[in-house]
Amino acid sequence: MDRYIDLIEQTFYFPTEEFKVQNNELHFNDVPLMDIVKEYGTPLKLTYLPKISSQIQKAKKLFNEAIKNNDYQGNYIYSYCTKSSHFKFVLEEALKNDIHIETSSAYDIPIIRVLNEAGKISKDTYVICNGFKRPLYTQYISELINDGFKNCIPILDNLPEIDEYSKLVKNECGVGIRLAADEEPKFEFYTSRLGIRYRDVMDLYQQKIAPNPKFKLKMLHFFINTGMRDTTYYWSELSRFVHKYCEMRKVCPDLQSIDIGGGWPIKTSVHFDYDYAYMTDQIVKTIKRICKEEGVPTPNIFTEFGSFTVGESGAVLYSVQGSKMQNDKEEWYMIDSSFITTLPDVWGLNQKYILLAVNNWDKPYDKIKVGGITCDSMDYYNSEAHATMVFLPKKENNQPLYIGFFHTGAYQESLGGYGGIQHCLVPAPKHVLIDRDKNGKITTKLFAPEQESESMLKILGYK
Repeated sequence: MDRYIDLIEQTFYFPTEEFKVQNNELHFNDVPLMDIVKEYGTPLKLTYLPKISSQIQKAKKLFNEAIKNNDYQGNYIYSYCTKSSHFKFVLEEALKNDIHIETSSAYDIPIIRVLNEAGKISKDTYVICNGFKRPLYTQYISELINDGFKNCIPILDNLPEIDEYSKLVKNECGVGIRLAADEEPKFEFYTSRLGIRYRDVMDLYQQKIAPNPKFKLKMLHFFINTGMRDTTYYWSELSRFVHKYCEMRKVCPDLQSIDIGGGWPIKTSVHFDYDYAYMTDQIVKTIKRICKEEGVPTPNIFTEFGSFTVGESGAVLYSVQGSKMQNDKEEWYMIDSSFITTLPDVWGLNQKYILLAVNNWDKPYDKIKVGGITCDSMDYYNSEAHATMVFLPKKENNQPLYIGFFHTGAYQESLGGYGGIQHCLVPAPKHVLIDRDKNGKITTKLFAPEQESESMLKILGYK
């Protein structure tokens, strides 16, 4: 008999660091998921908090090792992109690891205030303020600087932005400049809409920053949408950026840091091949080599890791409510929620995640399609990152079948409008936090119950 477990073990190197099977049930980071399902039911979002810290420590270790092995004269600073997930439990877990913050919206700044009041960050914490800024954002940034957040660094995204800080900021402050990178060749346009043209950077510095005693150019910022990948495109853009740093460093001794935004990828398939150590080593080597050729000091290296920080901590669990054979060969498993509500990247961007059965690993498997419960024709999942199809255990009449999508911890709530009006009024699912106590014992906590009809009625004006 061809069992589901046989298929997985023959297709992948399985079990993995994160996934293993005991008694035909899936464990995620040594958490028995059926225990969670029995306690909380489905649909269910969960966050395994220790994964956030382990990802941060992994990046710190690899960058610090690369700096040491290459005799690189500069420090590594890890910052977290709050836009990936703004939840308090994410920030509090991440900040246990001596990290810094990158923001992209005016509404990030009140979160910075709350974290500071709670003692989670100090006024020495780097707050890297990115994005195209509307007046409220520049106002909030200026107020942070005026209140003594000495490492709050606004990253200039367009030429007039510096004029706002000239009017609003009372103290001396550091600023950064984001350079407009070229997009990858297959993109719909040539140059990023964000950042300042390379040709304008020197003029901006000489005309608006250097003459003003309030400002010191502390950082150049670089962002690649594809992330840090071993491609000709990435190395070309990184080299171009570092050469611009060298040009600026020769006239601006205050410039001591670069921010190489666009982070590491996360696993979207059980079969995942990315050499983090190699990429880190090559990035550090490239920066050092170009700086040596240009005769300038090597900069401190900031990274902005969002999805890498929080993505692999998340999962969504569903119950298969029933199966439907719609023609001679297309069988549908209907889940107890909607992808549009719970995993909008699946619907909007055709994003792939790791999909595994939670139970019934000893059962035969079948090729199926997974359907959400809305009436939208796009509410489905029918292929994985490694294959243009989906296989799951066969659904037997009265035996429950649970499935899980993994590494879903980044962006989904902010894209889906967490707790708001969802497509077809499908409620936001309950959300469970999984942690470990000092003895390593698993602990669980219900962060939010399933959204109730009353909250939707209130939002819609019926109450």
